[in-house]
Amino acid sequence: MPAPAAVLTGIGSWLPTTVLGNDEIAARLDTTDEWIRTRTGIRERRVAGPDESTVDLAVGAGREALAGGSADVVVLATSTPDQPCPASAPQVAARLGLGTAAAFDVNAVCSGFVYALATAAGFIAGGIAERVLVIGADTFTTLIDPEDRTTVPIFGDGAGAVLLRAGDADEPGAFGPFDLHSEGELADLLWVEAGGARRRLSDQPSDRFLAMQGTAVFRHACARMAESSRTVLERAGWMVGDVDRFVGHQANIRILQATAKQLGMPADAVVANIDRVGNTSAASIPLALADARADGTLVAGHRVLLSAFGAGLTWGSTVLRWPDLGQLS
Repeated sequence: MPAPAAVLTGIGSWLPTTVLGNDEIAARLDTTDEWIRTRTGIRERRVAGPDESTVDLAVGAGREALAGGSADVVVLATSTPDQPCPASAPQVAARLGLGTAAAFDVNAVCSGFVYALATAAGFIAGGIAERVLVIGADTFTTLIDPEDRTTVPIFGDGAGAVLLRAGDADEPGAFGPFDLHSEGELADLLWVEAGGARRRLSDQPSDRFLAMQGTAVFRHACARMAESSRTVLERAGWMVGDVDRFVGHQANIRILQATAKQLGMPADAVVANIDRVGNTSAASIPLALADARADGTLVAGHRVLLSAFGAGLTWGSTVLRWPDLGQLS
């Protein structure tokens, strides 16, 4: 008997209330709205306030995905937990009223949601869980130097979630196969160096800020996402032309467009909401899925390719046929 698959049965999203537009950034940094839009595709992003933490955002998205239901396991993809220890997922599970559900964090940064999906699929395939809540949530603006014109315009805060249930691999909504990779030799292309056991935070504010080598990251992101996408399509038995929607990590509109071009996909297959939310790290793919479902870009039967790339370096991809969420439970 084949192992059960992880099937999508609910989706949710949550954004902070504060909107930060390009003009506000341009008013205090050496940049312009036009420069930001043409190079990133971003018009505005959400910024968590003093009373909005990663856990708060995750709870909002998780509650929407659960829609009154339950989960045996909570997997929270985040690289901005509320505190270094313990993990934030148990607090999320508690606030969602999930009792003693297993709960833990996964930190693969911007690839975190795909990694968390694969982890959840393993729990379901192994019979450990029947229903798993997967959340991608980050408050990445807390890691950004407010005077850095290269990173301030890019990142935003938010959370997205999906509820998975055990089902059949051939039914709509089933995730998989997966393709996951890392390349730790390139960790310093995109990292926050201090704050861990190797180098503790000091009185220098720069210790806690993200450092990014943008050109190198761009090049690697396009190449690795395209490579991983081809691999997962081959494993799924799909051709590039079978894909109706490509939902990549919302890091930069040019990365999404360049990756789609490398794959030979038409521009209208690319799902993008980066113009409204910026790069929300692990939250970006579930936020894009939720928005695309809401505006009709995603409809039942669509074949969907997901691909992400992030610090680590990490990257990964998976596929699914979009289900009719209105009829699933």
